[in-house]
Amino acid sequence: MIWFYRLFYLPALLLALPYYGLRMWRRGGYAKDFEHRLGRFRRLPPPAHGKKRIWLQAVSVGEVFAISALIDALQQDDSIEIVLTTTTSTGYAEARKRYADRTCSIGIFPLDFWLCSRTAWQRIQPDAIILTESELWPEHLHQARQRGAPTFLVNARISDTSFKRYQQASKLAQRLLRKLDHLYAASDLDQARLIQLGVDPQRIASSGSIKFDVAIDPRLDASERATLRDELGFSSPNNGSAPFILLGSSTWPGEEATLLRIQRTVIEAGIDCRLLLVPRHAERGPELVRLLTNQALDWHQRSQAAKPKHPVQIHLADTTGELTRLTQVADLAFIGKSLAPNSGGQTPIEAAGLGVPLLMGPHMNNFRVVAQSLRANGAARVVADEAQLEAQVLELAKDASARESMRQAGSTWHEQSKGSSARIAASILAALK
Repeated sequence: MIWFYRLFYLPALLLALPYYGLRMWRRGGYAKDFEHRLGRFRRLPPPAHGKKRIWLQAVSVGEVFAISALIDALQQDDSIEIVLTTTTSTGYAEARKRYADRTCSIGIFPLDFWLCSRTAWQRIQPDAIILTESELWPEHLHQARQRGAPTFLVNARISDTSFKRYQQASKLAQRLLRKLDHLYAASDLDQARLIQLGVDPQRIASSGSIKFDVAIDPRLDASERATLRDELGFSSPNNGSAPFILLGSSTWPGEEATLLRIQRTVIEAGIDCRLLLVPRHAERGPELVRLLTNQALDWHQRSQAAKPKHPVQIHLADTTGELTRLTQVADLAFIGKSLAPNSGGQTPIEAAGLGVPLLMGPHMNNFRVVAQSLRANGAARVVADEAQLEAQVLELAKDASARESMRQAGSTWHEQSKGSSARIAASILAALK
């Protein structure tokens, strides 16, 4: 299998290069330490006697945030040192900001071509590797197997789409999954799917999602939230009642236009509704500026200046790394990538933990169990389409008691779901003894 993959990889990379090259150019930041992608990682000395070096890969910003509690739990053992890599430029920047003093080295994950991967392995010299969620890199796993390094997959998730694809290539899926020594599924559903695809039940546990253990930082008090509302241009007119703030959280194309239409409906109902748009990809800023230019409400683009010169009704936060802070001013949040034609959903976990009532479209495929649990616990509502979303926003904008009930339900649900990182770390440390 590995030789077929090696022969296939380079032609596939060349075919995909225009698409990914354009994405990298739009997002920027990819020139920094580009040689890491070719395997030319900073050469590290072998682990000291009695030490175990773990190579932990977290693909993007979301995973970089999520692994914090896991790193802390692993490093309770003095014999563990961690090398952290990430794939995206934004993930790399965030990793350097958060973990420079908690890891022995930080870099960029190499291309999964045998020469690049082998070079990186020779320079990093890990004793074990940890992958996150659905990252299954055949060459990386092959290099681990060749060297006898244990392999761990944490927060393992199999989306509806991935599950169907793996079923269509079941033999290849089985061979790939057998290269993983220990798997920690994010939910019972993910565990069942992985077992159905051929994972030995003795090698997998349903540990829960590590994203519940992410420390919410900063957590704002009432005074700080009021200050942030003023900073966004959402101050109360003439010191009157606070406006109703609707958040578009990690939105995707088409969803911003939908929220703009809904905002107008709420305003026409006599409610001072402000819209905070936080697109999933900040590089979509120019596209969204064109959208906002063609409507009548006052708006501000955060990437141009943090604070508008006068109050506005729409604030476009086309920046990176601010979602946690910005979410805390919202009275109601719509979770992006969940309305057609988009599919998959963005994580609602942090917003629920912050006590923000949630609305989601029907296409939360990547967070199916989480969305169902939030709905069952009264912290979120699921809408079928734009019309239902509009009706729910209007209803909740008028009903502060219903929002408060959802807020409390979300906070309780989040608190009761914590602890996965500590359980996974204990299992990994035991396996490495």
